Amino acid sequence: MKTQTYTVDDFLFLKVKKLWAHFKTESFAFKCVCAYMFVEYFRPQAIFKWLDFLPWAQLFLGLAIIGIFTDSKAKLRFTAMHTFLIFFAVIIHLSMITAYDVGWSFDYYIFFIQWIIIFFVITSIVTTRERFYIFFMVFFLCCLKIAIGTSRIWIMRGFGFTSWGLMGPPGYFQNSGELAVLMLVLFPIGYYLYKAYKNDVRRWEKYLLLAATICPILTILGSSSRGAQIALVIQLLLMFYKQIFKPKVLILIVLICSIGWNILPEEQKLRFTEIGEDKSSIQRKLYWEHGWDMMKDNPILGVGYYNFQPYYQDHYFKDVLYSYAQLPHNILIQIGTDSGFTGLLIYLLIIMASLIMKRPRIGTSSIVSEPFYNALWISLKLGVVGFFIAGQFVTIGYYPFLWISIALQISLISSFTK
Repeated sequence: MKTQTYTVDDFLFLKVKKLWAHFKTESFAFKCVCAYMFVEYFRPQAIFKWLDFLPWAQLFLGLAIIGIFTDSKAKLRFTAMHTFLIFFAVIIHLSMITAYDVGWSFDYYIFFIQWIIIFFVITSIVTTRERFYIFFMVFFLCCLKIAIGTSRIWIMRGFGFTSWGLMGPPGYFQNSGELAVLMLVLFPIGYYLYKAYKNDVRRWEKYLLLAATICPILTILGSSSRGAQIALVIQLLLMFYKQIFKPKVLILIVLICSIGWNILPEEQKLRFTEIGEDKSSIQRKLYWEHGWDMMKDNPILGVGYYNFQPYYQDHYFKDVLYSYAQLPHNILIQIGTDSGFTGLLIYLLIIMASLIMKRPRIGTSSIVSEPFYNALWISLKLGVVGFFIAGQFVTIGYYPFLWISIALQISLISSFTK
């Protein structure tokens, strides 16, 4: 019997049976990379403890790498982004060799190298439109599950304040600050997909897209993360700057801001008024000041990959306001102290490249004419902006936000380009 083939148009927006039918026909490598994304973001092994007997993410990633060699659709299209990542990897490895504490660097080696591997695996396997759509949906639905769950907790709490904010599933998004950054990635995706398809999908799909727009905002507000909340405001300004002075839009913005401010707990409002004066802010400013000194004293390769903590503890122990030195709470200081101005320059080039990347074209056709691709093209860039702004207040240089976003961008281009 001839297997029925599907295209992206058959999947829109969430035709589960067709998505599953096509997924079953795909290669072993593609199934494994989707499984990797599922266990990394959805974390079923944390929900069902009986599943937590193997390192599932590493297992599926390893199987995906093996499967590449038998996947006829797998192809590495080398781009400037691949070049930047290779240079960055070289610099990080050199900084490990010359580190203040070499052993400390190697203890945290996996935190960095995994994202280089994952980027190359995703961009090598996710090479067709159908693959991109399915892989993206795994990512999107896992993020949405976290957004719905955490926003529901905040609502059930009566929009109340807790010192720990909101907690995501164990892993990269458990901490409230990192959870909020994930929501900064999801929010523009949800909004632009809702805007593109609100009149063309079934009612429950429309509600799903609406949830992907509203729930991330609620989670960001409930997270108590000042950096993420500032980043959200900047995202909104970038999204609506052309319409911001239209009376209807202006009224809507004022209304949303008013509602948002009124549902914020008093303790969270107080945190904004105390910015720069509370203990947390003072410690961060000390980290940043001394981190800058570390970079100036070690401009080429920094004090060594992941060596901020031991170096700070030994050289600036008088300025440790807590029981021990923490990470610098700033991605620029983190990367700069880890790899010097050399590594920081490459890191900034990676971010800049993701923001100025041009839309792919086939002949005279552009993704502007394809709502799904166009929505993602815009929203992924806004997610990187949100990550960068929030990253000035949290230490997330080696978290998945940037690396998965740029992998999706490159795979989108690859799947659109013949």
